[in-house]
Amino acid sequence: MDLGFLLLPGLAGLGVIGLLSSLRILWEYERGVVFRLGKLTRAKGPGLVFLVPFGVERMRKMDLRIIALDIAPQDTITKDNVSCTVNAVVYFRVIDPSRAVVEVEDYYFATSQIAQTTLRSVVGQSELDELLAERERINEIVRRIIDMETDPWGIEVTSVEIKDIDLPKEMKRAMAKQAEAERERRGKVIAAEGEYQASRKLSEAAAIISRHPVALQLRFLQTVVEVAAENNSTTLFPIPVDLFAPFMERATGVRGGGFAVADGSEGEGGTVPVGKEEAAKLAAAALEALGAGSGETLEALEAGDAERVMEDAKRALGLKE
Repeated sequence: MDLGFLLLPGLAGLGVIGLLSSLRILWEYERGVVFRLGKLTRAKGPGLVFLVPFGVERMRKMDLRIIALDIAPQDTITKDNVSCTVNAVVYFRVIDPSRAVVEVEDYYFATSQIAQTTLRSVVGQSELDELLAERERINEIVRRIIDMETDPWGIEVTSVEIKDIDLPKEMKRAMAKQAEAERERRGKVIAAEGEYQASRKLSEAAAIISRHPVALQLRFLQTVVEVAAENNSTTLFPIPVDLFAPFMERATGVRGGGFAVADGSEGEGGTVPVGKEEAAKLAAAALEALGAGSGETLEALEAGDAERVMEDAKRALGLKE
C-alpha cells in the first residue's frame, strides 16, 4: 500500500510530462506531417496539435509560404552558338505537405537542381535575339517545365524570372555597332523622306511663282529681312536685272530692254523673244557704250543689216577672230 502511494506521484508526473510533450503549436503558414510508428497518417494544423506521446507519433513541420530560389549563374550556349551566362529566380511553394515529405528527400535542393538544368536546356534551344526580346515567353516555358517536374512532389512553381543575361565583351561591342548602324539607317531614311517632301513642296511653290513672278521678289525681300536679323556685318543685296528693263528700253528702243517680257496670255505666262533687229540695236548700243563703235556699224544698222552689226559686235568684244 505504501509502495503504490509512492509510485502514484511519479506516474502522475510522468503523465503530465507526456501530455506536455505531445502538444504542438503550428503557425498559420505551417502544417505538420504526422507519422504514427513510421506510417504516414495525415497533415495537421494550424493551431494546437496533439500527438500520441512517448514516440508513438512524430511530426515534421512544413512551411507553406512562397520560397524565392536564386538560381546560380549558368554558362550556356544559345542555339546560334553564342556563349552567355544566365541567372534567374524561381518562386515556388508547397501545396501538399505530405507528398513534399514522402516523395522527395529534400524538395528545396531537388527544385533547385531541376531549375538549373531546365534553364540551361531552354536557353540552349533559343537564339540570342529571342532570349533578349522574348524574355517573358522564355520565363513561361521554364516555369511550365519546372512545375510539371515538381508537381508529383506537391510543389507549385508560381513564377520564374530571368534576372540577367551576361554576354562576352566582343558580342556587346558587335551589338552596339549593329544598334548604331540601325540608328544611322533610320536617320538617313528620315532625312531622305524629309528631302522628298520638301522637294514636292518646292516644286509646287515654283509652279506658283512661275505664274506670278512678283512673288519671287517678295520672297527675296523676306530672305533679306531674315539675314539682317542675324547681326551680320556685311549683307549682299543682289538687284534683279529686270529692274533695269525700262531704262534699257528707253535707251535702245528695244521692247523690254532686251529682256524677256510677258505677252499677257493666260496660263503659265508667255514671253516675247528678242528678234534679230532688236538684238542688233542692243549690240550697237553696247559698242557705243564701250567706245568700240564705228561708222560702218551705224551704216549697217541704218541699212537694216543685223548680221553685219552682230559680226562687228563679236569682233569688237573678242568673241570672233
